[in-house]
Amino acid sequence: MELRELKYFLAVTREQSISKAAEALLTTQPNLSRQMQNLEKEIGQQLFIRGTKKITLTEVGQLLRKRAEEIIELYNQTEVELHTPIADISGDIYIGGGESYVMGLIAKAARSVQSDYPNVKFHLFSGDSGTVSERLDKGLIDFGIFIEPFDVSKYDYIRLPLYDTWGILMRKDSPLAEKEFITPEDLWDKPIIRSEQSLGKNIVTDWFRKSFDELNVVATYNLLYNASLLVEQGLGYAVSLDKLINTSGNGNLCFRPLYPELISHLDIAWKKYQVFPKCAEIFLKRLQEYIR
Repeated sequence: MELRELKYFLAVTREQSISKAAEALLTTQPNLSRQMQNLEKEIGQQLFIRGTKKITLTEVGQLLRKRAEEIIELYNQTEVELHTPIADISGDIYIGGGESYVMGLIAKAARSVQSDYPNVKFHLFSGDSGTVSERLDKGLIDFGIFIEPFDVSKYDYIRLPLYDTWGILMRKDSPLAEKEFITPEDLWDKPIIRSEQSLGKNIVTDWFRKSFDELNVVATYNLLYNASLLVEQGLGYAVSLDKLINTSGNGNLCFRPLYPELISHLDIAWKKYQVFPKCAEIFLKRLQEYIR
């Protein structure tokens, strides 16, 4: 399986048409069709469902598309790094992590690096711990930000000197808004909006003393901003981390911490024996200075 074949394959998946993909690739339709047939023969399974109007992917084709995108992204990233002169402090730094106000510390270190080295660029990827770990393992990101209870022991890592506080995002006119803290019993009969990400599931369910299946979960979310819109409409109470949604001023929402208190520490991790480009080394040292 060659890199060219993967690029051709991705072009076909984007255009959903051999003829349109061939035009975009500046090649002939028979040549592209032959390349795709050879790819299917090499893999030994059908990749495409060839309809009258468009081409769709089989289940195997969908898996290959995901892997091909990762391979091409890693190839492009490696090519940039190899062509960057050692004396020229420039390049790209890739950081993945979930939603957390602690990312502000990362932003400060990034700003400090870019002030001294304007040609350094930062790329942020948002996702849950499992997705971030997968991208870190494949070399698609340089650093991953993980929130406990994720196990970072297989990586080199630094414990960040801040932590996230769990609580409930709700409307200011909700009955529970009058309370200073929220207990598990307060929520047992309430409509719950919870994160679809794996982030914090175990520690949160332990706090509830019930599984999410036993609670009245009316919605799930991936990004808290979207969940806040549901909360604002009165759909339910969102279990979330603090300081992600602005609840000050005249807005309709407020945040109340959980009691007993529930907090999560954060770590920034990278692959063991990782050989960083110079710009990533500088960023890590700058971050360590902020931590001290």
